[in-house]
Amino acid sequence: MLTPPASLTIYVATQPVDFRKGAEGLALLAQETLGHDPMKGVAVVFRAKRADRVKIVVWDGSGLVMYWKRLDGSGFKWPPIVAGVMRMNAAQLSALLAGMDWTRMHAPRIPQPKALA
Repeated sequence: MLTPPASLTIYVATQPVDFRKGAEGLALLAQETLGHDPMKGVAVVFRAKRADRVKIVVWDGSGLVMYWKRLDGSGFKWPPIVAGVMRMNAAQLSALLAGMDWTRMHAPRIPQPKALA
């Protein structure tokens, strides 16, 4: 199970990619096409044409890491296929990887403090 730190910046490539690519190929794709470099502390999430597969590349401080997962019997809940990337937080990524509907997760509303009189 992958548990990303809350401070990790996560980008999702919304278009499917060739899943024959390895970690270096996906990192290069992220850097050149998407404008986000996994070597600089961001995680980039990629989807395959089949909605049941995901790959994530991130630099962990000592090397490039690639996380790969395939869901059995169902697919991941992906954003619409459009050009570009979208941002996701660590809790949403955890829900995505668990096969849950991450779009239903929202940050709690924090009320504004009242002025002291």
